Amino acid sequence: MADYFVHDKALCETPHVGKGTRIWAFAHVLGKAKLGADCNVGDHVFVENDVLIGDRVTLKNGVQVWDGVRLEDDVFVGPNATFTNDVYPRSRQRPAEFPQTLVRRGASIGGNATILPGVTIGERALVGAGSVVTKDVPAGALVVGNPARVIGYVDDQGRPLRATSAAAPASAPVHAGDVRAGLEGHTFSDDVASSVPFPVRHVFVVSQVPSPAVSAGLALRLAELQLVCVQGAVTVDQFDGVRRSTQALTQPGQRVTVPRLTWVQWRDASPDLILLGLQSAEADVAGRLDDERAFLLAAGAAR
Repeated sequence: MADYFVHDKALCETPHVGKGTRIWAFAHVLGKAKLGADCNVGDHVFVENDVLIGDRVTLKNGVQVWDGVRLEDDVFVGPNATFTNDVYPRSRQRPAEFPQTLVRRGASIGGNATILPGVTIGERALVGAGSVVTKDVPAGALVVGNPARVIGYVDDQGRPLRATSAAAPASAPVHAGDVRAGLEGHTFSDDVASSVPFPVRHVFVVSQVPSPAVSAGLALRLAELQLVCVQGAVTVDQFDGVRRSTQALTQPGQRVTVPRLTWVQWRDASPDLILLGLQSAEADVAGRLDDERAFLLAAGAAR
C-alpha cells in the first residue's frame, strides 16, 4: 500500500514519490519524475519526466514544472507560476538536451512568476509575484519585476531585511550631515562628502547582505557612483564593456569610484558590511540600467 496520497481524480504515473506526499485533483505527474517526502502538489499541477523535486516542496495550483527543472528541499512555488525549458522554442523541434533550472533549498517563487531556462535561484531567495526571472538570483535576494531585479534581501522567514536610504532633494546637493543621518548611529567621518570628486545628489546604504552572495549588477548612464566601506569588507567588480577591474574594500573609509556607463557588482560581503553609495545625480534621473545586455548595448553605442 502506497505511503503517499493521490486524489482519485489525479494522474500519478511515477512510482518515485516520497512518504507523506499529497497529490491533489487533476494534477498530472509523468512516469520518470521523482518527488521527495511530505510534498504538496496542488490541483492542475503538471510535472514532466526529467524533474527532481526534494522534500517538503509545495507546488500550488496550476504550477507547470517541465523537463530540466530541479527543486531542492523546502521550495515553495506559488499558484500559476511556470518554468520554461527551451531557450529558442519552435513547434515540433525538441532540443537534444534541455538546460537545467535549479531552485535552491528554501527559496520561494510568487504566483504567476515565470522562470526562464537555465537560471539558478539561490537558497532562501524570494521571487515576487508576476516576476520574470531571466538570470540567476543570489541567495537570500528579493527580486521583482520584468525582468526581475534585486531590490533587497530577506531573512529565513522571507521578511525583508532592514536597509536604510537617504535621497537628496532635487534642488540641493547632499552634505556630510545628511550622509551621517543615513547611517543611523554609525561613526562616520565629516570629510566623506567633501572627498567625493563630484557633487553628491543621492545617497544609499547597503547592509546585511548574505555572504557570499553576488549582488545584482547595475550601471548608471548619467551619473558617477562612489562606493565607500563604512564597516566590514566587500569586493567590488567593474566592467566598462572592454576592461574588467576588481578592488577589495577591507577597511573603513576605503572607496572605489565607478564612472558613468560602467557595470558594477559587489560580492564576498562580510556579515557586518555597511557600504555607502554616493551618486552624482538623483535616483530618478541617473539612468540606472539593471540588465547587463542593455548596459552592453548602451556602452557600445557610447563608444
